[in-house]
Amino acid sequence: MIDLNFIGRSRTKAKYKKTYTDIKASYLSRIRWAVSMFYFGMGLSFATWASRIPDIKTALHLSDGSLGTVLFAIPLGQLVIMPFSGKLVTRFGSCRVLIFSLLLYVFSLTNLGLAKETWQLSLGLFLFGIFGNLSNIAVNTQGVYTEVLYKKTIMSSFHGMWSLAGFIGALVGLGMLAFELTPYEHFLIVAAIVLLLIAFNFKFLIKAKETLKVEKKKLFSKPDSALIWLGVIGFCCMASEGVMFDWSGVYFKDVIKVPGPLVILGYTSFMITMASGRFFGDHLIHRFGKQLILKIGGVMISVGLFTAVIFPFIIPSTIAFMLVGFGVSTIVPTVYSVAGKNQTVPAGEALTIVSSVSFLGFLMGPPLIGYIAEISSLRFSFAFIGIFGFLIALMVTRIKVID
Repeated sequence: MIDLNFIGRSRTKAKYKKTYTDIKASYLSRIRWAVSMFYFGMGLSFATWASRIPDIKTALHLSDGSLGTVLFAIPLGQLVIMPFSGKLVTRFGSCRVLIFSLLLYVFSLTNLGLAKETWQLSLGLFLFGIFGNLSNIAVNTQGVYTEVLYKKTIMSSFHGMWSLAGFIGALVGLGMLAFELTPYEHFLIVAAIVLLLIAFNFKFLIKAKETLKVEKKKLFSKPDSALIWLGVIGFCCMASEGVMFDWSGVYFKDVIKVPGPLVILGYTSFMITMASGRFFGDHLIHRFGKQLILKIGGVMISVGLFTAVIFPFIIPSTIAFMLVGFGVSTIVPTVYSVAGKNQTVPAGEALTIVSSVSFLGFLMGPPLIGYIAEISSLRFSFAFIGIFGFLIALMVTRIKVID
């Protein structure tokens, strides 16, 4: 057992299969690339599902409210695995858990394309949520390890790969529609790509297991309040992000009423700016500080969503969705980076607390949109989510660990 001095947590220890002391720059770059590819594989898998939601909605004859109910199966799966995911990562190591969970994540994706009934889709999304949560905790733990080895903030670039995968997934989805491939055929092709990414990169993941040397009763004590606040900020951000993933296409189709292929324009514009913002985000954070960037991001989310609601036309709504993309780009990576370096909790468990609360927003936001749209309208539901951005800007000042 050797101290995780490079992570800066005096009470956390880890067991390694290889030494990362004085690691060569070339091998460190290979580690970063490998971790990036796992982020990419996760983003591609989710974007592939999101790109076919309108088609599956039509095929199963789902109303907005029914779709909202079905989409709730994903956060339900996350809630079931939430008490165990952090402990599994701590017990077995993020490397093993990431490989195992991502394999099952893409397998769950392919099964979604086989759904012929609403209950089948719901069951598939439930499993998709379980393995998505496990993959999320494990890959962000790997991201924290890699960031600390680099001794600088690089978490935004990892999430940038996830966003880039989302953009590519949208383009691939458009191509699959052009070739008239079924969702199942589409999902199989993407699953094969992700399996190749795993095969070429799993050997370069950081192999470490963490334990916290405290009495067992403290493992069940009240979480650090800073982690809770970070999770709430992540919740507000990812609720906005989830709405963009699952409802931007529906918004452009039903509210803006764009012609056929342009239905993907809102989603694509959002993904482009979110990915771009994440690749530039680390530089902006170094220059202006985390607090200011988070505040600006929150305001941009609200301004973007309210603009799309007030001006439901193709050009202003496209620009509005671009603003939302810039707004969400740096918030979650920054929140995860801060949480992963918590002084009293292992990275995997700290990330479980924060990312589980955050992902509830990502996964519960879309069903909430469906319910509100059923009662009132889709425009009103987007306006409701728009409030979250201003809440982020207000909450950032309450967390002392964000400098």
